[in-house]
Amino acid sequence: MMRTTFSCRDWTDEPVDDATVDRILERARFAPNGGNRQGWHVIVIKDRSIRERLVPLIRPTTSVYVAQVQAGEAPWNSINPTSVDLDAAIAADPDFPGLDRLADVPVLLAVTVDLSVVASFDKDLDRVGVISGASIYPFVWNILLAARNEGLGGVLTTYLAGREPEARVVLGVPEHHAIAALVPLGHPVEQLTRLRRKPVSEFTTVDRFDGPAFGPAG
Repeated sequence: MMRTTFSCRDWTDEPVDDATVDRILERARFAPNGGNRQGWHVIVIKDRSIRERLVPLIRPTTSVYVAQVQAGEAPWNSINPTSVDLDAAIAADPDFPGLDRLADVPVLLAVTVDLSVVASFDKDLDRVGVISGASIYPFVWNILLAARNEGLGGVLTTYLAGREPEARVVLGVPEHHAIAALVPLGHPVEQLTRLRRKPVSEFTTVDRFDGPAFGPAG
């Protein structure tokens, strides 16, 4: 299942019933999370008008993403400053895979995490925090795995966070929750079965970050 759960951004019009969504979430809830506090909350967004209000909130973030990729940059990274004119990038409003389908996708889930119950061990470091994600993204990944088990496809998106204050109002999300993901699900137009990933030896070392590559013979 892990080798075939791909990022799906193109779905058929075949509906997905609530019973299927319930099975997916019932399985996903067994994800590991800090202290077993289970700080996740899922909003099943059915109202088309709400979906349509989210799309223009997402577009500025994805427009900058596209422009930075075209400039050869790693988009939205917190280390290297961008050379992209952000205002021009947003005004260009390029297409982004799956964005125009959000209003019509069979299932759209917004996943939030309660920041008052997660242990953010890196909250005092002088960098972007990542540790809080350990208590929410295994749950989101479980949603995708469970959806795949149902013959569905989806994608973990985080672009709604680019306009979280406005999205918080649209979705009625309380201040102590962060919007961790927006997950569209449906029947894929094309079922992919082979994913491309780097071999273990390219991202694993022994003893130190700059140590020798790890391998089965080592």
